[in-house]
Amino acid sequence: MPQPVSDRIMTVRLPLSNDNCDTIIGVYDPTMTNPDENKKAFYNQLASVLSGIPRTNKLQLIGDFNARIRRDNDKWPLVVGKRGIGKCNSNGELLLALCSEFELIVTNTSSSRMMNARPPGCILVPNSGI
Repeated sequence: MPQPVSDRIMTVRLPLSNDNCDTIIGVYDPTMTNPDENKKAFYNQLASVLSGIPRTNKLQLIGDFNARIRRDNDKWPLVVGKRGIGKCNSNGELLLALCSEFELIVTNTSSSRMMNARPPGCILVPNSGI
């Protein structure tokens, strides 16, 4: 059963074998026109949710992050691949910092598929084992 955290964050936990779960977090990040305080509050709340998920769980963080992730991955080598789009915006910087803190990878920057053929948003997964 989906659990709303806020009007922008929702979680679903699906039981797997061995008492583990697949935790799916759906998000809708504030748009670029929102004040920075709103964006930071969103990422603080999301960090709080991520902190409460056991590391043994499978994790998928999906949604519309209103973020642009740059092609240059020198600053975030464990988080982003070489297939970002253009320049990073402020939402992208916040997203990358969160991913770095929780050891997540922005998977759609590692794929060789056409970036503009995908829907908005991205899927983030723990970077161990990939």
